[in-house]
Amino acid sequence: MLAYLPRPPTDTSQYGTFPQKPDLPATPGSLLEDSCQQASTTTAKRSAPMPNHPSLPCRGVVVPSEPTLLLSRASVAAQHRPSDLSRCPPAAPREPGARWYPLHALSVPNIPSSARGRPSARSSAAASVPTAEGLQSRRHKLLEEDGPMVQAGKRQRQRYVTKVGKCQVNLGNIQEKKRFLSDIFTTIVDLKYRWFLFVFMMCYIVTWVVFAAIYLLDAWVRGDMWHQGDPEWQACIENVDGFTSALLFSVESQRTIGYGSRIVTANCAEGVILLMAQSIVGSMIDALMVGCMFVKISRPKKRAQTLIFSKNCVISRRDEKLCLMFRVGDLRESHMVDAKIRAKLIKSRQTAEGEFIPLEQSELNLGYDTGEDRLFLVEPQIICHVIDPRSPFWDMSAESLRWEQFEIIIILEGIVEATGMTCQARTSYTEDEILWGYRFEPCMSLEKGAFRVDYSRFEMTFEVQTPVASAKELHELRELEQQEHSTLSLYWDHLLQPCVP
Repeated sequence: MLAYLPRPPTDTSQYGTFPQKPDLPATPGSLLEDSCQQASTTTAKRSAPMPNHPSLPCRGVVVPSEPTLLLSRASVAAQHRPSDLSRCPPAAPREPGARWYPLHALSVPNIPSSARGRPSARSSAAASVPTAEGLQSRRHKLLEEDGPMVQAGKRQRQRYVTKVGKCQVNLGNIQEKKRFLSDIFTTIVDLKYRWFLFVFMMCYIVTWVVFAAIYLLDAWVRGDMWHQGDPEWQACIENVDGFTSALLFSVESQRTIGYGSRIVTANCAEGVILLMAQSIVGSMIDALMVGCMFVKISRPKKRAQTLIFSKNCVISRRDEKLCLMFRVGDLRESHMVDAKIRAKLIKSRQTAEGEFIPLEQSELNLGYDTGEDRLFLVEPQIICHVIDPRSPFWDMSAESLRWEQFEIIIILEGIVEATGMTCQARTSYTEDEILWGYRFEPCMSLEKGAFRVDYSRFEMTFEVQTPVASAKELHELRELEQQEHSTLSLYWDHLLQPCVP
């Protein structure tokens, strides 16, 4: 398992990350500087060569007709500081055919960020002015490198929990194996079916053979084997003249068959004691094996196979809040009693002291404080995680999601209505299974006398208009708009006040 763990990253954040791609912009300031460089190089191809410095105007961006880098509204709003604005030179004159994009335009870079993560590409752009054909070919190359197949190959790694809920953790170097024997019932139930059936058969066969050997030894010591057919001999066990007959007598005694040809007489006390001991041992084996067989057949793990989860998670806005959502459903008509759901985020991080914590588990709030995590799972439910300041995804945008490495574990628990046993179903979602800007399609319809659930639409999603900025940036943008609105309202209130002589 450690072979798949990433090395400790050099930089840290509030929630910790896996090692990121080099030179990935983590702050809006770096995005602003890179936007200035892109605007400078694009403008320079129509004019004389200029020094490679940020050429972003302080009140807007002149975007030529070629594809270039657009600025995010939230990232620009966070840059209203003298230190950043002082680096911006005067705005270049607007060219014919160019479109004007104000700073508050809500958009994202349409060039993959891998271009900013290549020092060689940046140094070559600074040394010489690229041509339009060079920029277009470089753009196509970057898009091919960041394609879905390439990204899937780059992110191929070991899952912590599979989609069917199996934990991919192997335990090794366990010294005290006797702890498993102290809980023999659970140990037998956890065995695979081939080993379980082997233990089931061996328990009976071993006891039959052991008691058959004891019966044969008793008959040999008392001399019953040498007086077969003698009417004057008082035998302890009649008609036992070999191991085969002793084995048949052992099976007949333990299974209470009693054919009548081989019996224990009252001429010896040890024969009666052996018969009583074998009956007790046989009853104990029957109780243990039948109980294990019943529990193994009716385990709640089989019930969990009819609890299904959506293949992907989606991120979109709900009630003006950015939310991470997935769908759960129950295929049986007998419902789960007291169903509860919770989620865990599995992500490695490095502490401020330099300690590397592999696969740290943190809780995702699915409505525990409001009771929304308790489900009445009659029809498919869409589970929502609101991305708020307490969420690990607070500062994650659509662009940064492509470079994250984490895993979300979903655990659904409930009581099986038919048996009363507790059932648990699990699944997991990795970062490449999260769709940004999508919603689930409705799968319920109203028919005569009841509601109908169409499970063929359980996995279907559709794209919706969703900001690609992080929830933190959207929150800062909303606060900035409120401040501007309050300032403007105070200004107008001051102007509308009547003049006092």
